[in-house]
Amino acid sequence: MFGKRIKLFRLLGFEVRIDLSWLFLGLLVAWSLAHGLFPFFVPDLTLAQYWTMAVAGVIGLLVSIVLHEFCHSIVARRYGMPIDGITLFIFGGVAEMEDEPPSAKAEFMMAAAGPIASAVLAWGFFQLSALSGALGLPPTVAGVILYLAYLNLLLAVFNVIPAFPLDGGRILRSILWGVRKDLDWATRIAVQIGAGFGWVLVVLGIWAILSGNPVGGVWWILIGLFLRMAAHGSYRQMKVRERLKGVPVQSLMDRYPVRVPADTSLSDLANRFSQGYPHTMFPVVEEDRLVGCIDANLPKRVPRAEWNERTVMDYAHGCPVEESLTPDSDAESALSAMSRRGDQLLMIVEHGILRGTLSLADLRRRVTLDSDGNEQHWRA
Repeated sequence: MFGKRIKLFRLLGFEVRIDLSWLFLGLLVAWSLAHGLFPFFVPDLTLAQYWTMAVAGVIGLLVSIVLHEFCHSIVARRYGMPIDGITLFIFGGVAEMEDEPPSAKAEFMMAAAGPIASAVLAWGFFQLSALSGALGLPPTVAGVILYLAYLNLLLAVFNVIPAFPLDGGRILRSILWGVRKDLDWATRIAVQIGAGFGWVLVVLGIWAILSGNPVGGVWWILIGLFLRMAAHGSYRQMKVRERLKGVPVQSLMDRYPVRVPADTSLSDLANRFSQGYPHTMFPVVEEDRLVGCIDANLPKRVPRAEWNERTVMDYAHGCPVEESLTPDSDAESALSAMSRRGDQLLMIVEHGILRGTLSLADLRRRVTLDSDGNEQHWRA
């Protein structure tokens, strides 16, 4: 789902990251606020004042989304659900769960926490807005407060729509799951509703474009298509995890991966390892002990005159090793590690000895699912 992510800070043990796509959202929101909403809220100010309010509004949007997702994460931790972190991206934010909730109650409580937090924030900002005159707040500050009140109200209302994977869709799934005790069935129903709601947004977007609102219309279309993709993707991910749970890593990993001896020269690296392999990163070993990793394309970035003088150990770097993974670990844990780290190749190490490598392609060969859960080829 995400591209390049930047770590912002840690909050009570949760790492908050921002996807570069969120910068586009921030610029779009700032422009809309400076040229549309704030001139309507507070007329007769200068453009510089409107842009100052817009920047404050975008910061308030970021904080509001983080608090919304943070409440999800706190409740998830309370029910033993591991959360990798919070990521802000172009369509808002997400608390990244590593696994499905352990029970219907856990999912209900976790899903409800976000909209409740947004509703509380909205109530607080509306109260503050009502007191802005008595407090003597300048119009610029009062305008931003009123915007944040409506923003959080919108976040609360939109997220309780029963369309998976929105919070309301997860609440619906938890209720269906609790009634029938069948997570797969509950997920399929919630996904169908979520995908249908996505089409509704697409139709509304087309109507908005035809009505003379192209920017808003395109935005609704993008959100609708994203919801459809996210709904089907969530179901596919659940089925993938089911297929991998209990499958030992050692049954999927490459037990005899290509290894680069630590004393290999850059010349040999370029001649022997630069072509004919599905990946360019290789483990560097001394006997069987993993001492680092090397990129086979490295010689292209080093002067040719140094190729025979330098060895791979001069440039070896840390490897994508998940300390909790061993050959006996299940493949679902490996998939979680890949998602958490953003790697497509993991070194499986035991007591410092390289036992094998596990790639995303190895997991793909194991899983054969399409987006509807039928036995087809799975594409991540």
